[in-house]
Amino acid sequence: MTYQIPITQADLQAYVDGQLSQARQHEVEAYLKENPEAAAMVEDYQHINDSIHDYFDPILEEPLPPQLKVSSMTRRSRILRVAAVMGWLTLGTLFGSQLHPAMMEITPADTMTTDLVVPAAFAHAVYSPEIRHPVEVRSNEEKHLVKWLSKRLHVELKIPDLAQHGFELVGGRLLPSTNRMAAQFMYQRDDGVRITLYNRNGVWDNKQTSFQYSKQDATTAVFYWIDGPLGFALVGNLTKNELLLLAKDIYVQQNE
Repeated sequence: MTYQIPITQADLQAYVDGQLSQARQHEVEAYLKENPEAAAMVEDYQHINDSIHDYFDPILEEPLPPQLKVSSMTRRSRILRVAAVMGWLTLGTLFGSQLHPAMMEITPADTMTTDLVVPAAFAHAVYSPEIRHPVEVRSNEEKHLVKWLSKRLHVELKIPDLAQHGFELVGGRLLPSTNRMAAQFMYQRDDGVRITLYNRNGVWDNKQTSFQYSKQDATTAVFYWIDGPLGFALVGNLTKNELLLLAKDIYVQQNE
């Protein structure tokens, strides 16, 4: 079938979100029947949306204790959480356009983007502003944390020590990541800046260990790489050089 306007990733995301016109929806449905890779991508998007709502919707309804005043920082945190969750449905399109600005036709899914960069950046956006519950398990239970997450991901994890860079471990949590589980470790600097390290066990098309960089917005960036069965994504509001220095140290520590 020939399309006057090429089907793009934005069309697929809008199809999942139910935001297409009826005519365009019919075109996308016909395209999906002819392109199993695109159909699989749409199915992944739908599973991601369902998982995100199941895991994160309760956060939006979580009441504050009555003894706490709603400070401006608390309001800002809740607003950011709402914005992050509501913005999830368009993140895949935004990240895809940034990584492939010239792409018009659908290409085979980039598993490092869909399974690593996108969920890592989203999880950072959701939890890094959190005041009350930034992590599930605090750093004072580090041994329990790494044992628990290693068991859930079916691979031995290591929690890097970033103290020499001024970042102390806050703790970590278990997260859904498309069809697998992931671990997020959060660190904080004395000035309040937070970074997160996202670990995901998976079968990767790209076996290279070279660092790759993705700028998500004016401040937030991701360095990501593959090391054996694990994919790593380091997310933070730092300069490229600052984030790269941390990523290199993490890589060294993982291979000691």
